Amino acid sequence: MVAVKDMTFLRLLPVIFSTLLLSAHFLRAQNLPLALALLALPFLLLLKKNWAARIIQITLALGTLEWLRTLISLALLRNSMGEDWGRMALILGGVAVFTAVSALIFSYNETVKEIYGLKKDGKNATN
Repeated sequence: MVAVKDMTFLRLLPVIFSTLLLSAHFLRAQNLPLALALLALPFLLLLKKNWAARIIQITLALGTLEWLRTLISLALLRNSMGEDWGRMALILGGVAVFTAVSALIFSYNETVKEIYGLKKDGKNATN
């Protein structure tokens, strides 16, 4: 039987996938430095430090805002051209929600909070 802590990778898979999606988004926008930084970001998860988890959490929160900015920008552009924008809005809205939920994994998943020293009891406060 697989131990609970061995399942950490599966618990963090949405976080990894969200950073990869953001990396692809910025690569498509020809922002190579940011795309490479986001591509490397999941490797911080290997450190198992609370500051690493918080950096990723903040990045994903900012990524959610970027998806919403992109959604609004593209919707306005498509609307001005008389094109349909509803399906695009649903897709990008879903990606934004997925990214936001990925950021919340560090706040609501007890196992992840314990591994990264994010529990409020002070026992696991690692730097």
